[in-house]
Amino acid sequence: MSSKQQTHLGRFIPAIKHSLLGLKAAYQYEIAFRQEVFLLIILLPSAFYLANDFIEFCLLISSVLGILIAELLNSGIEAAVDRISLEHHELSGRAKDLGSAAVFVAIIYFVLVWGYKIFTLL
Repeated sequence: MSSKQQTHLGRFIPAIKHSLLGLKAAYQYEIAFRQEVFLLIILLPSAFYLANDFIEFCLLISSVLGILIAELLNSGIEAAVDRISLEHHELSGRAKDLGSAAVFVAIIYFVLVWGYKIFTLL
């Protein structure tokens, strides 16, 4: 194995470690993230039961995972902005609002996907 390949493989384990630390921090400090994890725990078996095929299952679950992804990014933005300064600044407020908007769009996608599925079951 070349030294370049070893370098890439050697970075894999620390990258996973830092990712898991990030998930742990999000769960520990972000109530919205905990609520969304609970939603995933409830909806994962529901999606398995309701989906007609693998693609539909992926769509249902991706809508929940999209909320989690947006929440993680939003929390990262908020932490970075708060680290820089707690003073009100127009750009800081805009950054936080944009992160919040990303979560909102993810929730709209979730409602559309799950709403359509539930509507077709009726």
